Amino acid sequence: MSPDRKSRIAEFLGRHEKELVRAWIDRQLASVATRRDLISEGDLREQSSQFLRHLRDAAIAGGSDDLAGSQWDALRELLGEISQSRARLGFTPTETAMFVFSLKEPLFTLLRQELGSDPSALAEEAWNATALLDRLGLYTTDLYQRGRDQIIVRQQQEMMELSTPVVQLWEGVLGLPLIGTLDSARTQIVMESLLQRIVDTGARIAIIDITGVPTVDTLVAQHLLKTVAAARLMGADCIISGIRPQIAQTVVHLGLDLTTVVTKATLADAFAVALQRVGLSVVRSAALR
Repeated sequence: MSPDRKSRIAEFLGRHEKELVRAWIDRQLASVATRRDLISEGDLREQSSQFLRHLRDAAIAGGSDDLAGSQWDALRELLGEISQSRARLGFTPTETAMFVFSLKEPLFTLLRQELGSDPSALAEEAWNATALLDRLGLYTTDLYQRGRDQIIVRQQQEMMELSTPVVQLWEGVLGLPLIGTLDSARTQIVMESLLQRIVDTGARIAIIDITGVPTVDTLVAQHLLKTVAAARLMGADCIISGIRPQIAQTVVHLGLDLTTVVTKATLADAFAVALQRVGLSVVRSAALR
């Protein structure tokens, strides 16, 4: 963008800033993409005012208009905050991008009022404004998507942590019920959670219950053995419970070696073995005999 064109846009925004803000906010409030159920009118006005102020400052500073220059720092930061905020609030990518694109109509209206007598200048400025707002809108959409991806990754991590609770069944005995697919990422969380609980409680036995694991293949078996090996290094033996007939057949057909680990069909059987190993036993109360 040439210095002359920069100065014309900066001058235009400076003269019509208040008028443009009012028209833009009215346009947004009338649009179904504004989602007034998710954002207050006060916040919308503040974001719109800041956007135009930073846009004007960048235009005054001149230089490149590819959004990479330092004059765009404040505007990029603002769009990042807006995009992440709207991603958390539940806006769609289109609704988020419309924050920028909705500026076109009021801006073009003012351009026609001021440059209508000079068709060549009007066409040039309208094209410049369109190109700039398109870049800003696409940049906003890109930031929104990154924010959504971060939220999804964080939620997945939280769900995996919640789905792998390590509970103390008895003094010296821990239980780790697994539900769903056991992949590399989840195995890491399982291992970290189990090892930390072993340190915290000084447990000697850990029961890994796979009743809720739909299938056991070579990869799942390797993940289980890694967890067992790590627990042993911390001084705790592991018992794997929940070995159903289908899983037993699969393990045999695949030639998987689980003979180094004590396995039981049910959690109750595994718990009985764990109590024996820590020197405890369960007896029926005399009152119930």
